[in-house]
Amino acid sequence: MTRAGDEKQMIYAIRDLTFTYPGTDRAVLNGVSLDIAPGEIIAILGPNGAGKTTLFSLMMGFLKPDQGEILLGGKPLERMNHKEVAGIVGYVPQIHEPSFDYTVKDFVLMGTGPQKGMFQNTTKDDEERCLAILEEIGIADLAERSYLKISGGERQQALIARAMMQEPKIILFDEPTAHLDYGNAYRTLKMVKRMSEKGFAVAITTHEPNQALLLGGNAAVLDRSGHLISGPTETIVTEDRLAEVYDCDLKLIRIDEMDRTACIAPKL
Repeated sequence: MTRAGDEKQMIYAIRDLTFTYPGTDRAVLNGVSLDIAPGEIIAILGPNGAGKTTLFSLMMGFLKPDQGEILLGGKPLERMNHKEVAGIVGYVPQIHEPSFDYTVKDFVLMGTGPQKGMFQNTTKDDEERCLAILEEIGIADLAERSYLKISGGERQQALIARAMMQEPKIILFDEPTAHLDYGNAYRTLKMVKRMSEKGFAVAITTHEPNQALLLGGNAAVLDRSGHLISGPTETIVTEDRLAEVYDCDLKLIRIDEMDRTACIAPKL
């Protein structure tokens, strides 16, 4: 889903991106183009190993593309420093293991770093906003707990709170439910949806079609050959495309009682 001619209005404008890891001969990404507009939510689907995390690493500037261009806020990403990128992009990784222990509150307050710089103290206003975010997410009771001693689901919530504290224009969620149980995964998706409703642009990688269907908005599919197609979720997440990507006869079923469409796997 590229929208040529309005790159300056996009948070991300990605054009013809190609990337191959050194020492290999298969392109992980092959001519990928993608636009993400302010306030947009997009779920990026694909099987394990398709290159979803690699795409995010390129979008964050952690990796450099072989070919193609990434514009962030209308500027070439390759000309931006880390602070400039962090002022626009929040990132929630799959797993985060800090080197040092912090209270949950102090961990979330670290999200002010891109605006303040590494060595500037947080203010009373920062602390009040931090506590308000923790309250909104539902983990205010963990504020003084050790980040290392809370559950995986609570740690994921703290990561989201830190990204909100950063006040970015877009938050990238890299398979945020991969290590969570069903209940925590559902609650995390609700928070992701809420971020979009609050005006953040949101991009989330997942290998679960149901997550794209639950979130709505737009979707993209990255296949094993490194090609990506994107558009409104209802036009991208189809039975034919899912069968091609996942090599499985999946069905999309309308469930009126739940007011949603669900992806159902065949009987074992």
